[in-house]
Amino acid sequence: MPITQQQLGSRLKEAREAAGLTQLQVAESIGLARSAVAQIESGNRSVSGLELERLAYLYGRDMRELVREEPIAERSALAALFRAEPAMLADDELAETLRHAVQIGRELTNLERLLAITTAGAVAASYEVPRPRSRWQAIVQGNHAAEEERRRLGLGDGPIANLSEFLESQGVRTAWIDLPDDISGMTLHDPGFGWMVVVNAKHLWERRRFSYAHEYAHVLLDSRSVGTVSRASNRAELEEVRANAFAASFLMPPAGVASFLEGLGKGQPSRPREEVFDEADAVAVEGREEPGSQEIQVYDVALLAHHFRVSRLAVLYRLKNLKILSDTRFETMKRAEEEGLGLRTQRALQMHPPDPTVLRMEFKRRFLGLALEAYRRSLISRAKLRELAGLLDYEPRQIEELLAEAGLLEQPPARPRVPGRLND
Repeated sequence: MPITQQQLGSRLKEAREAAGLTQLQVAESIGLARSAVAQIESGNRSVSGLELERLAYLYGRDMRELVREEPIAERSALAALFRAEPAMLADDELAETLRHAVQIGRELTNLERLLAITTAGAVAASYEVPRPRSRWQAIVQGNHAAEEERRRLGLGDGPIANLSEFLESQGVRTAWIDLPDDISGMTLHDPGFGWMVVVNAKHLWERRRFSYAHEYAHVLLDSRSVGTVSRASNRAELEEVRANAFAASFLMPPAGVASFLEGLGKGQPSRPREEVFDEADAVAVEGREEPGSQEIQVYDVALLAHHFRVSRLAVLYRLKNLKILSDTRFETMKRAEEEGLGLRTQRALQMHPPDPTVLRMEFKRRFLGLALEAYRRSLISRAKLRELAGLLDYEPRQIEELLAEAGLLEQPPARPRVPGRLND
């Protein structure tokens, strides 16, 4: 049974208040008088489909959630974020960018559900661990979770090529947008689309990868949270320490680092020693590597960084924590990095970062491919297809050309409408 006009008005009021917006702010955002917003919320004025779509977008909600019989969620992830971080809501450009990213994540989840793609909306794992009581315990928890997650997924000890693609395969929506400089990323959990990880597009690609892994730790280890914001100023907090430990171990597993260094003839102790036991007694055997042969060099760090797709500085800290670099050697290598030697070495070895445009296009192609398949099966209308493509900055003309090339220009035979579909 459809909800009444009064029920819809009440829901819109709840959603607005949960998002921390006033009636005046809403009115100015969607081009209505404040009195009109008040009339809608009181149930004395009907709301058009376009107005409802704009209101849902503004509140970070799915329009279908507002009109279905079931009660709406108390608060959306975006609304919770805006209430916790009022400065983000006050920044019109940032707030709009976040709303846009959430809408794309929600629509992608809806497409996957329509097409019965099983990754939609849920993460397979959640690690129930107590809140760490110390930084050392936080590190132990992060390292252990990274090891378990790699084992669970059968990732072995090698690098993960495309971290955003990996997260999407686990049902975690991803986005990279311009954020304030002190924010590396954020994690949102919304009943409508599950988990979403957002990283700062202003940061270098290696740092974005680390941020993806960091935020994935929050997904796995802080699953009861509505969301988190990772700032430089809170890096000493226990949950942030744990997430950073997870990211380093997940991206650069100890066995993988050791294996790669072994392939370079490095990573062994300079004076290896063993005791050979024959069930009665032991004979001590000590070897000796050529002096200096095991010392990590700038080019070793550059090769490791390229292999695991992380920053050279992240490699240095990882080698130090794995006791492969001594404190003294770490400081020497860190100074060399600060002087630009690592970057020059990496360029001389012709190891270039991936083109961010290509990475972004991979996501666009998959999203549009799913939308085309849903259209081909008559699960969404042509108008909805154009709307979805518009979220990725495709013009209607481009979509018509694509439909013509793909032989999908004619509208597929209509199917019975099913509540909850994207063309409802």
